[in-house]
Amino acid sequence: MQEEIDELIEQWGTEHNALIPVLQEIKKRHAVINSFAMQYVADRFSISPAEVYGVVSFYSFLREENHGKFIIRLCRTISCDMAGKDAVRRQLENDLGIKFGEVTPDGKFSLQWANCVGVCDQGPAILVNEQIFTQVTPEKVHEIIQACERVYENTPDSAKKGHPNDHT
Repeated sequence: MQEEIDELIEQWGTEHNALIPVLQEIKKRHAVINSFAMQYVADRFSISPAEVYGVVSFYSFLREENHGKFIIRLCRTISCDMAGKDAVRRQLENDLGIKFGEVTPDGKFSLQWANCVGVCDQGPAILVNEQIFTQVTPEKVHEIIQACERVYENTPDSAKKGHPNDHT
């Protein structure tokens, strides 16, 4: 794992703004960011392990949780709230038949909250796996879910049994 992290740091660097992309790639490759990885990343970035842990625990897309193939994260900042987040939340819950923090019975979708997805001027925003959707409306929710369904249907059966982050 050290060699992989070294390669990621060679690609992204050790500036503060490279921390999240490095952690995202570790999560994508290993499905979890373990304590060894957090310590090694902290050492390479010359920051405390508590800082790395703080980032991992703050951003839901970096935490290890039970989730579906398509992890839909709705931004819950005040900006997205003012832009109509509640209508989007209701539509997601209605269309998928689950509440936030749950996974659909077929394992395709999970709904999670995100503390921020970084597009506050374009809310409400959702993150589906690693793809950001902005200015989301209830109508747009239908289109996004249908697009995910099409991707899932075109995924080979052997890949459907893999880790949820294997396909976006």
